[in-house]
Amino acid sequence: MFLTITTTGTPERPATDLGYLLHKHPDNAQAFSTSYGTAHVLYPEAEAGRCTAALLLEVDAVALVRRGKGKGRGGAPDAALAQYVNDRPYAASSLLAVALSGVFSSAMKGVCNARPELPGQARPLRVEVPALPARGGPDLVRGLFEPLGWTVTAQPVPLDVEFPAWGDSRYVRLVLESEALTLAEALRHLYVLLPVLDDAKHYWVAPDEVDKLLRVGEGWLPGHPEQRLITSRYLSRRWALTRQATERLELVRLAETDDSKIEEIDNAVEAETEAEEKPTPLAVRRREAIVTALRQSGAARVLDLGCGQGQLVQTLLKDPAFTEIVGVDVSMRALTIASRRLKLDRMGERQASRVQLFQGSLAYTDVRLKGYDAAVLSEVIEHLDLPRLPALEYAVFGSARPRTVLVTTPNVEYNVRWESLPAGHVRHGDHRFEWTRAEFRAWAEAVAERHGYGVAFEPVGPDDPEVGPPTQMAVFTLTTPKEAKAA
Repeated sequence: MFLTITTTGTPERPATDLGYLLHKHPDNAQAFSTSYGTAHVLYPEAEAGRCTAALLLEVDAVALVRRGKGKGRGGAPDAALAQYVNDRPYAASSLLAVALSGVFSSAMKGVCNARPELPGQARPLRVEVPALPARGGPDLVRGLFEPLGWTVTAQPVPLDVEFPAWGDSRYVRLVLESEALTLAEALRHLYVLLPVLDDAKHYWVAPDEVDKLLRVGEGWLPGHPEQRLITSRYLSRRWALTRQATERLELVRLAETDDSKIEEIDNAVEAETEAEEKPTPLAVRRREAIVTALRQSGAARVLDLGCGQGQLVQTLLKDPAFTEIVGVDVSMRALTIASRRLKLDRMGERQASRVQLFQGSLAYTDVRLKGYDAAVLSEVIEHLDLPRLPALEYAVFGSARPRTVLVTTPNVEYNVRWESLPAGHVRHGDHRFEWTRAEFRAWAEAVAERHGYGVAFEPVGPDDPEVGPPTQMAVFTLTTPKEAKAA
């Protein structure tokens, strides 16, 4: 991964002042350790008339994978190989942007204690990036850099020079030239726009990225014609963060237009005196949806399969319509915690007669599970390895055969809406997989067909128009008696 910055000068303003600005002496080749490899700074040429500083980033592919550990299992096989075989060592990306910020941090801030007059001076600059991913092509490259005062040359890189009919790749050779910008401005443009053009980041985008974007984009981002695209891509399309950044950028633009301070404009609403109403946790909404579905089914005797620490059992006990509630889990520790939660040792005789906890594995048939009106598998199936799902399927739908079965599981499409969830990660470290809505529907419909059930699907939580709800629920209803199906 390679980038060069060139400037020209005169005897009165030598080009070698670039060394002062970058805080790197032209006579030295320096190396800097990063989390993902080694950054080298060297000067291929350093004369009074012309000086070039080069940043070479050697990426350690293994370190890059290790830093991204913790992702869920069950992904496509080629995804694992792609972690090691990709363009990250060769093409400019957020890795290079972070290296720029780390190696040239003082230059990006416009600080030069040795020559304090230099950072504010515009100078001839030429920036070259031999391989830059450009999702949007040369037109987008020009659309991003030209409004900032750059003369842009974005030459598409062919897929194979020997086979021109194959067309161009998504990479361009980028040359930026300007005589009206300071070095600090140039570095800030590159820091934001390199990952924007790549449309990907190698690290988790947290809420503090909004502050970072506004700080680095000060003076040029609020009025940029492609501000929305830049903001969205820089924040990895996380809509909540993008909205927050857009609102703050609009305040900056209005303040600049009115020659006012942001605080003077953003004062229409006084500070809240009452605490804002907190949103209902998804776990509570899930239990509410399950209870509603059980009531609609007319179930009185209910199995909670994979009951965990007994939260759903506790909720069901509050409703007298459920006359018998059985919690089943493979973990004795979880059952012990559930017993404490329910206070079984202090529960009245009448209430205690309605509830029972016992250990059992859903991978095996169990005669104790037969004869119940309904069974609930709430956030259970994703904890099983996919090859073990058929065993669970038969134990519940083929052997126990309650009249109603409720299955809830995370909708992986909704994961992009969780600001605290790193991109590509599953919601819990023990999840073996997380399904899209289409994948869950296909599995549920196949199960229903094999075992004589009908199935309907209901959203749990806010139903996002683009990615659906955070939790998806399938409601299975027995339509074919076992004896008739066997015949």
